[in-house]
Amino acid sequence: MRTRFAPSPTGDLHLGGALCAIASRAMARRAGGTFVVRMEDLDRPRVVAGSADRILEDLDWLDCTEDEGPRKGGPLGPYVQSERIPMYERAIERLTARGMTYACDCSRAEIALVASAPHGEELVYPGTCRDKDASRVMRRPPAVRFRGASDADDFVLRRGDGVFAYQLAVSVDDLAMAISCVVRGADLAPSTPRQLAIMRALGAREDQHPAYVHLPLVVDVNGVRIAKRTAGARIRALREAGIPTREVQEALATSKDGHAFVIPDAWTRAGI
Repeated sequence: MRTRFAPSPTGDLHLGGALCAIASRAMARRAGGTFVVRMEDLDRPRVVAGSADRILEDLDWLDCTEDEGPRKGGPLGPYVQSERIPMYERAIERLTARGMTYACDCSRAEIALVASAPHGEELVYPGTCRDKDASRVMRRPPAVRFRGASDADDFVLRRGDGVFAYQLAVSVDDLAMAISCVVRGADLAPSTPRQLAIMRALGAREDQHPAYVHLPLVVDVNGVRIAKRTAGARIRALREAGIPTREVQEALATSKDGHAFVIPDAWTRAGI
């Protein structure tokens, strides 16, 4: 059993991430397996300096210290996505060689005008550029899209600015790191068929695909999904307010049966 927690270092660790980390580590420990931490820092403009170190410190406080990760290394590293760029490049080359990609020079505004059905909170691309001449003159730096099948739309693999998309990087990393179970929030459930589609297209066998567990979301007292500045949502704020580690662990452990975890009033009063 190999589980992973893969935060983006764009701010402090919040309760939603903490819930996934605790569950991931508990699953690995129960099976005598390995808990991996991987930093997903590909979207560089959003990365906050020092955030990765603060997240790791908060994981230590939660008793979720990694077995493999940026600090400890391991046999399947590196454990920071910005250091894994060549792997993503090779993956796109392989997918392109198999006819599984195409260039798209549509703007977001154009896509919004013609997209029909939503994919979670995201509009599904209708395939406007799918059958266009690949040698045409592009109106803007094109994105690279996945030529999807029935269970996955034609989502972006690499943006027009050259940044590799979440769906590609996560799929490549989970395969390369031999992750056997991915524990994450229910809001990411729509990503599962996309990532499985990429893995299949890269030639992965079914027994190489991770299993997926989607946990209930963390919400505020009004039932609204937490945001970065939701009062009582940051682990760092709870630490500084003197909330004991065990109280946070035990409270998050009650999140089950598909019900959202509501931040306790005492934590909300602890501030942001």
